[in-house]
Amino acid sequence: MINQFAVTMRKESEYAVIYTDGYINNLGGEKIAEVANTLIGDGIYKLVLNLEKSTVVNSIGISILIEIIEKLQETNGKLVFCGLTKTIAKTFTIMGLTQFAAISDTEELAIQGL
Repeated sequence: MINQFAVTMRKESEYAVIYTDGYINNLGGEKIAEVANTLIGDGIYKLVLNLEKSTVVNSIGISILIEIIEKLQETNGKLVFCGLTKTIAKTFTIMGLTQFAAISDTEELAIQGL
């Protein structure tokens, strides 16, 4: 099965929203990290990661998300997840991601939480 993963983003002056579409594994995670690292390099330290179109995240994908969180912590940045399935939200909580990044139900609430 070919992984048809896509990442797009919407950049504002103070924050950016990253949209994913597909399975977040090593390839998907790397694409997310590429976009996040570019944004951080451009001085955008407040990110929303909208996973509405991603229903599966594997352990490698999670480890890459943790790397993004760590990079944002170095810059006093913030990451908020939104659009999570119940399973992904529970997984992120169990894995400890929610200690360092918030989860919001909607993109609008996520932006407000930045």
